[in-house]
Amino acid sequence: MKSSSLLLSFLLGVCVVQRASSFKICAFNLHHFGESKVKKSNVVHTLARIITRCDVCLLQEVRDMKGKAVPQLLDHINRYDPDHEYTSVASERLGRSSSYQEQYVFVYRTDTVSVTGEYQYPDDREGDVDAFSREPFIVRFKAPKTDIKEFVLIPQHTTPTNTTKELDALYDVLQHVRKMWKTENVMLLGDFNADCGYLAKKNRKHVRLLTARNLYWLIPEKTDTTVRSSTSCTYDRIVVHGERFARSVVPTSAAPFNFQQAYRLSEDQALEVSDHYPVEVRLKGAADRVSLSVGTLLSLVVLKVLT
Repeated sequence: MKSSSLLLSFLLGVCVVQRASSFKICAFNLHHFGESKVKKSNVVHTLARIITRCDVCLLQEVRDMKGKAVPQLLDHINRYDPDHEYTSVASERLGRSSSYQEQYVFVYRTDTVSVTGEYQYPDDREGDVDAFSREPFIVRFKAPKTDIKEFVLIPQHTTPTNTTKELDALYDVLQHVRKMWKTENVMLLGDFNADCGYLAKKNRKHVRLLTARNLYWLIPEKTDTTVRSSTSCTYDRIVVHGERFARSVVPTSAAPFNFQQAYRLSEDQALEVSDHYPVEVRLKGAADRVSLSVGTLLSLVVLKVLT
């Protein structure tokens, strides 16, 4: 009995060592973020609270025509969380119409991650030119304290009326990036509009991003990523390519962050911030794999001694 208790105590100690990494990647559709929204102090404060939960946060629907809203938001973020320094990298303004354009913006902590490459997808694939309304702005990151070490993020905010085609075309982007940067560690994320009326079940078989092997859709189906109580759709998604990357994700950590509930906001107050919840996922730390190996080895040693 004493030996069993000793073994149990030891194994519990090993389990404690297996702490989950705090490195978090997020994607957030800000719903028409620009000059008017950044002037609302309560909204900017809530945005800062949300974004500073993440090591890397993709912002979508950024409509910063004069280029002033994002710097103001970044300034507020750095004042809100002085323990970290945040900066950003952004795409050009994207869109088929000059009257409506958006940017992809990545806000990230400089002490935990760095940018090692960026690439604006040209959307000129032969036979399918201009497949996207807002072609992906792809960024490669280095995060030394994570198990994966380096990864690529491909963002996409699809046009609702063209969701099926754009999601399928993302597969071509993925293959292009894998070849260009010689990497398998790729994550695709954003407001895919991949549910409800925008992605009919009958069309899913035509989307290679859904049918191809070696792609892992992390946000569970039937998960509501919208703020309005009148809707329940899994629009926002996180997809990882490759078993290696999938193993580097903390299990079950991919989920929307219900900021309305967390910050005790009314639905109207939450909608001032956005009509979407951000989606997020945690990556395992570099020490997690080492501690698991050491823990397993020590467990075997203890078992040998006890027997």
